[in-house]
Amino acid sequence: MTPPPMRVLIVDDERLARAELRRLLAAHADIEIVGEAADAAQAIMQVKALQPDLLLLDVQMPGGSGFDLLLALDTAPEVIFTTAFDQYALQAFEVNALDYLQKPIQAARLANALRRAALRRGMGNLPAPAGVPAAPRKLFIRDGERCWFVALDNVRLFESEGNYTRVYFDDAQPLMLRSLAQLEEQLDRERFLRASRRHIVNLAFVERMTANDAGGLDLLLPGGMTVVVSRRRATQLRSLGL
Repeated sequence: MTPPPMRVLIVDDERLARAELRRLLAAHADIEIVGEAADAAQAIMQVKALQPDLLLLDVQMPGGSGFDLLLALDTAPEVIFTTAFDQYALQAFEVNALDYLQKPIQAARLANALRRAALRRGMGNLPAPAGVPAAPRKLFIRDGERCWFVALDNVRLFESEGNYTRVYFDDAQPLMLRSLAQLEEQLDRERFLRASRRHIVNLAFVERMTANDAGGLDLLLPGGMTVVVSRRRATQLRSLGL
């Protein structure tokens, strides 16, 4: 079976730049352009409405930069930056962008970046299974001067700290300005368990579960961290067959 096309949203404040990207993308039969936006505000609405797999994203735009756009999204698709400026390249790769292409965009460079997008998307030569997103959803996190662009699959724990949430992934533990309740609305409840008022756990990272004296469960996560699950939440966890 032919894999589904990669859905692309073009975000650039220059009409001619958007037209040039459309021209270059027309050579790729496995690409579907689902829309375009001229600024960050339009792009936020388009991402939420269209759920693209990939953003071709300018950096400097009126009303907010490409990085501001990513910060405003609950979760974000893959990103290839397309810009006339070279000074943002390091920041782009710090947020795990697929590529950083300088204008005028070269067809060969764009083609290579699109191939990497297809590989990261997990397309290969097979279509995505029915009902499963073709690409992992991501969070854009800014904590002070540091930025991360992390796949939800890689997050093992969310921990509430007032109006902030601490996000545990790899060796990082940044804070993001979003409540645990807001994050919970975006998560797959078959994969992420609201263990308590303070914690949401990625079940894929649970190494061991043991019953505790309160009738709940203790979940052991990598690194020796233990999360306590209340009796009510433990019943929910057992209902999932775990």
